[in-house]
Amino acid sequence: MLELRPNCECCDRDLPPGSTEAMICSFECTFCRSCAEGKLGNLCPNCGGPFSQRPARLGKMLERHPAKSERTPRNKACA
Repeated sequence: MLELRPNCECCDRDLPPGSTEAMICSFECTFCRSCAEGKLGNLCPNCGGPFSQRPARLGKMLERHPAKSERTPRNKACA
């Protein structure tokens, strides 16, 4: 089950569970589309893997399996 992290690890932009702007790598590192495609060149700075659009979780499934609420800060610079 994906965690659906609530923010971009680079710019801290909010990424709600239904966002089409959320991008993830295979380890669920989460970035907004702007940072992933722009600053990061579509490669995760944490693991080096490519990004994919994060699936949305809505309605009853979101109620049953809520998104993570704890924000994920990045320890290093993002460029």
